[in-house]
Amino acid sequence: MLLSALGFALMAACVKEVSTLGIPVLEIVAARAVVSGIISYADIKRKKISMWGHNKALLIARGTVGSFALMFVYYAVTTLPLAEATVLQYLHPVFTAVLAVFFLKETIQRSTIACIVVSLLGLFVIIQPNLQLDTGVHYPWVSITSGILGALGSAVAYVIIKKLTKTDDSSVIIFYFPLVAFPVSMIMLGSDFVVPSLAATGLLILVGIFTQVGQVGLTKALNSADANKATAYAYVQVLFSVFIGWVYFSEVPMTTTIIGGGLIMLGALINVLWKR
Repeated sequence: MLLSALGFALMAACVKEVSTLGIPVLEIVAARAVVSGIISYADIKRKKISMWGHNKALLIARGTVGSFALMFVYYAVTTLPLAEATVLQYLHPVFTAVLAVFFLKETIQRSTIACIVVSLLGLFVIIQPNLQLDTGVHYPWVSITSGILGALGSAVAYVIIKKLTKTDDSSVIIFYFPLVAFPVSMIMLGSDFVVPSLAATGLLILVGIFTQVGQVGLTKALNSADANKATAYAYVQVLFSVFIGWVYFSEVPMTTTIIGGGLIMLGALINVLWKR
């Protein structure tokens, strides 16, 4: 999960940078799908297994949900500071914990309830600037909503992945994301396609590579732990993103973001460390 978090933090930074070069969000999703598809296909061939998997309905559902979740996440990353976008995205353990109770029959514990309450309090603190007219800094509500919807979509995808790990290889599960994401994003992109420059092409390739690092780490982790416990460790990405946003994009997080993000990470730690 730690390797996964670093991969996703670097991926988000590349997405934000390439968007400044005029590349639309849907085109970034399509490019990520191409790179991820090639790497996944090569991995499947290395393992000498069928690329189509066993539980095809769930695999297609995982690819579809993951595709739309990614579109929401990328929109938030390109329209919000990196730290704020990442914190919103990492509300997904809250959604995962709730969904895991209903769909994976995992027992909800007091630690999970505490995680949900503290994390939602953190979200409320983060959006405080938007609720006050005199702050001077307001984030677009569309971007905030997009970040939350991306987190919800990610949680649904993680629950599906957890069920799929019982029937299908991790490489096949990962392969179905680009298999669905590429055609869907290209159809939605339509005539808005932009021919990328050399620099943009390099960044798009890095988006795919860092994504693959994140996906492999995530899938392996979900195969060896309860969904709500495993995804809680992903909060380390928030720290990575704050650092990258500060050093590379010169983004200084607002006090409300630091406090709210701290509460959300505290919620995750309560969930993970309660028994220990």
